[in-house]
This record gives sequence, C-alpha cells and structure tokens, in this order.
Amino acid sequence: MFDDLTKPLADRMRPQSLDDYVGQKHILKPGKPLYEAVVSGRLHSMIFWGPPGTGKTTLARLIALHSDAEFMPISAVLSGVKEIRAAVSAAKKIQLEQHKRTILFVDEVHRFNKAQQDAFLPHVEDGTVYFVGATTENPSFALNNALLSRARVYVLNALTSDDLRDVIEKTLNDKSKGLGHLPIEMTDAIKQQFAEAADGDARRLLNLLEIAVELAAAKDSHTITEQCAKEVLSGGVRRFDNQGEEFYNQISALHKSVRGSSPDASLYWLCRMMDGGCDLSYLARRIVRIASEDIGNADPRALQMAINAWEAQERLGSPEGELALAQAVVYMACAPKSNAVYKAYNAAMSDARQSGSLGVPVHLRNAPTKLMKALDYGKEYRYAHNEPEAYAAGENYFPEELTGTRYYHPVDRGLEIKIKEKLKHLEALDKG
Repeated sequence: MFDDLTKPLADRMRPQSLDDYVGQKHILKPGKPLYEAVVSGRLHSMIFWGPPGTGKTTLARLIALHSDAEFMPISAVLSGVKEIRAAVSAAKKIQLEQHKRTILFVDEVHRFNKAQQDAFLPHVEDGTVYFVGATTENPSFALNNALLSRARVYVLNALTSDDLRDVIEKTLNDKSKGLGHLPIEMTDAIKQQFAEAADGDARRLLNLLEIAVELAAAKDSHTITEQCAKEVLSGGVRRFDNQGEEFYNQISALHKSVRGSSPDASLYWLCRMMDGGCDLSYLARRIVRIASEDIGNADPRALQMAINAWEAQERLGSPEGELALAQAVVYMACAPKSNAVYKAYNAAMSDARQSGSLGVPVHLRNAPTKLMKALDYGKEYRYAHNEPEAYAAGENYFPEELTGTRYYHPVDRGLEIKIKEKLKHLEALDKG
C-alpha cells in the first residue's frame, strides 16, 4: 500500500520508471537518442520544451534515477542567482563526498533573465552539474543562445486522448498509489469525456479525476456518473497560453487558413482562440489585417466587412459579437485572394527608407506664394481631369531617381482582373 494516500493523486501517480511513463514515444523508444542516453546513463544537458502536464519534471527525475545521479530541482519562479550558487555549491559537495553526478533541474527556466541564465554556464562547462531545463515557451526566444548551444532541446508533445485514457486505466487499477483500492466505476464514455477535458495535460486529468472521486464519495458512491462528470468538467477552457507560444501558433493557423481559402479551418481556429479566452479586440484587429494583406483589392468588400465585424463586436460585446467576427472570417476565407497591395506596400516602404529624402518634382509642388511661382513650382503640371479619359498620359509622379518604378502588380483574381486591365490600358496610353 502506498505510504501516504493523503498526497495529491497526480503526485502519487508520478511514474517511477520508463515503463510507467506515458506518451512521448517520438523521443522515448529504443533507438532514439534520449532513450538510449537514459538507459545507458550517458548524461548531457538538455531542455524539455512542451505544454503543461506532458511529463517534463517526471522525465528529468527518471533520468536522474536511471543515471544514479542526484536530482536537484529549483524553480525559476522562486529562485535567483543566490539559489543557483547554493545549488552549485551543494553539487560540488556531492561530487566530492559521494562521487555522484548532479542533475540540476530548472523548472520554468524561461522566467530567468539573461544574467541568471548566464550563471549556469561555467558550471555546465566544467561538469559540476548537468543542466536540465523545462519550459513551456519556445527556447529560441526564451533562452540565451549561449545556454542553448550547451544543451539539446527535446520537444514534448501534448498527450493524446489515447495516452490520457491509459493514464486513467493505470490510475483506476493501481491499488497501492492510485484508486484501485476503492474501486472506482466509470463508463468508457465518461473516461473519454475526462480525457478530452484534460486537453493533453496528465496533471489536469488526475486533478479532475480526484475531484470527481471526492464528489462521488460525498454521495456515498464509488461511481462517477454522467451528472458527476458534468459538474466536474463544466467550465473548463482549452489550452491557450496568452501571448505565449501556443497563442502565436493559433493566430498563425487562423491567418493561414483564411489565406488558404479554407472557411472550415478558419472558423475552427477562430473558435479555438475564442474558447481559450483570447481578447476579441485583438482578434478583430488581426482579421482586419488579413483582409488587407491577403485579399486586398481582389475583393475590397472584405476589408469593410472586417471593420464592420469589429464594430459589431465592440457594440454588442460577448457572446453576440463573436458571430460577426465569424461571419467576416468565413467571407474572407471564401473571397478571391491577392497579396499584390501587401507586396507593393513592402516594396514602396523599402524604397522610402533606403532612397533618402528625394525631392518632390517641381511640377508636382503647390505654388501658393510669388516666390514659389518664380521658382517654377507647379509649372507644366497637367490637370488630369482636362486630359482625354481624365488621364495625363506619359506624366511622371515619382522623384526623377525613381521614374518608371512599378510596385503594384494586380493578380488575375477577383476585382484585380479589371484593375489589371485598366492599368495595361493606361500603360498603352503612356507609350502613345
């Protein structure tokens, strides 16, 4: 029997061997570098990057166990350089007195600033500690290059529904540290509900399961019913790390789904972000941006619809306003696409920044004073409305150094087909 059933279920069910570890088969199966390093005891510094509840801390503990190394955890949330120095000092003592290696495990390592991260480097270099960091943020952005160059990054994925079902089964059948001593009864359908509600997070799953068991026990029952499950699982939100890696992944997926003309996928990612609690004003701004960047003049109505949806969302609030955003996204996904304006804008901005302060041609300048008129400001300017087809054929509106530059190249989709035809006609007029 487990010696302390008063501990949280998630803590009790923490795997004690690789055989008990669930998920991450892409890095933890025979032949994979990490698996071979663990079973052979060949240590190296590493970074575990993945969402919450995927087993980062547990894996670090198992590596220490298999390697007969001291496991020394610190948290970047609660620690600073002082705690790092103390840990290194303890590691040196262990090395000297016990001849054991030390794994210095740093949870939430992305919360350390540059100076704190740099404090690890000399001790990793001289072998005092093997550094293992855990982070939910992209190491490329969250960690120093110097630290990254000394550690191998392993990506841990969110657990699948099948993985989480395995966790449930192991917990229900484990009589020493799980729930097998009760026992608990759950239908397969309810197990699936819990697996889906956990959203890839084993710790969340076990916490939900523990609450359900306590709720059932309060009713003198060992059966988790539909009603019990509904009470426990109601109000949960999906994983959505606001302003973190997952946040940018999802907004990227929304943008690319609209660009790829997939109304269904566009709507799905929009709803994922809404369900996760994303700021609706932020979503509205991004939708407006997409309208200009990826649809542009192929269908100018898309921009107006995006702005109208933003206004409707602000006026109506939630939940009524979300439907207007959904309408705009679906329309934009179905609209003809053009990035011609976006490309033209970037090219023009590049010239504006790199070409210096080129002067406005004299004939385009206003001449409100006698001095300006004496300097020929506005002289020989051709008023387009007085020309055939209201077009001054052959006129130049650029600084002399950029005469003839072309930025905007309409595509053969939507309204830009007609725009392209018109520009070709005007070009023919220029050539006479």
